[in-house]
Amino acid sequence: MEMIYDILDKLYQMTAFSAIAENPLFIVMYLLAFTLLYLGIVKKYEPLLLVPIAFGVLIANFPGGGMGVLQANSEGMVPVTINGVTTMRNIYEMPLHEIAHDLGLMNYLYYALIKSGLLPPIIFMGVGALTDFGPMLRNLKLAIFGAAAQMGIFAVLLVALLVGFTPQEAGSLGIIGGADGPTAIFTTIKLAPHLLGPIAIAAYSYMALVPVIIPLVVKLLCSEKELRINMKEQDKLYPDALEIKNIRVLKIIFPIAVTTIVAIFVPTAVSLVGMLMFGNLVKEIGNDTNRLFDAASNGIMNAATIFLGLCVGATMTVDAFINVQTLGIVAGGFCAFALSIASGICMVKVWNLFAKKKINPLIGATGLSAVPMASRVCNGISTKYDPKNHVLNYCMSSNISGVIGSAVAAGVLISFLG
Repeated sequence: MEMIYDILDKLYQMTAFSAIAENPLFIVMYLLAFTLLYLGIVKKYEPLLLVPIAFGVLIANFPGGGMGVLQANSEGMVPVTINGVTTMRNIYEMPLHEIAHDLGLMNYLYYALIKSGLLPPIIFMGVGALTDFGPMLRNLKLAIFGAAAQMGIFAVLLVALLVGFTPQEAGSLGIIGGADGPTAIFTTIKLAPHLLGPIAIAAYSYMALVPVIIPLVVKLLCSEKELRINMKEQDKLYPDALEIKNIRVLKIIFPIAVTTIVAIFVPTAVSLVGMLMFGNLVKEIGNDTNRLFDAASNGIMNAATIFLGLCVGATMTVDAFINVQTLGIVAGGFCAFALSIASGICMVKVWNLFAKKKINPLIGATGLSAVPMASRVCNGISTKYDPKNHVLNYCMSSNISGVIGSAVAAGVLISFLG
């Protein structure tokens, strides 16, 4: 009888039930993973991002699975357990094959692809290949609202400093307001890697909730009269004096010029902006670089997205995620996101006080990144009040400039705080 009891006990210990019973907070992480999967699969909120992240959260929180990422402390030390004996080792002195053997597959992928800063620029290259800068170049004046929307980043940074976050942590928290997941990840890797999990989840979750957050902020700040401003009618009343004669040549020159300017003034942003512009350049050149464009926008982009999502999700273990600091990050991230939208809208309101040619404040609301979802959401709001008032192309001008603005803002933060 005792032998049977020992066998049953060993079988029980072999499963994850014993560890889950000792720490019920694992159940909270499972619920979080299931919620993110629901948002990605059923609600179709950024499924290409949320599904890998959610699955990474799920597999990282099964005790004994060894799929959770171990975050190194400020000195680079992580606990390594071999044959039941735990020692502290410097992760940056361990070769990759030892990381794979001693810490598992997910730690290998994380430290080789994420912590090295490799994947965010690669994803930016893919984003550039999928982006058409034409709407922004045709309405270049509207790009200023993409810059104005970055104010949310710096406002939350200051508040985070006041409530006790370190400057590096505050910078990583504020960058959520840029509404760009790769930018948030890249900045956090450089400034506060121990916060990567909650910041990435907050950034991507709020990006997925753009259809909810933008209408909420717009309703609070904009009147119906403002939302009915018809941009095409404004163009007829006050046509632009400058006419672009050869848009294709301008599209080719633009990524080269932007990369050069950013490299001179904010060198730390080149890894993001440069890759974004390179991806766009191979797209705009056409047939001569079509194979490069196809690789950047399809195979490479998709593979990078898979590994980025899984690794980011795997950083969200029970110990790393369920604490007061994480709750502060989630709340601060929402404020950064909402303030970025609000600052873009307020900039439009200020513009309209002095300009004859009025601008629909929805264009300011898209000054954050989250391309092209933010523009589609704002176009839907506009046509709700006037079915003929399509502002999508105008919103894309501000929206695309927000991508560049958030990357430059990240470079500034890394320069000052890194």
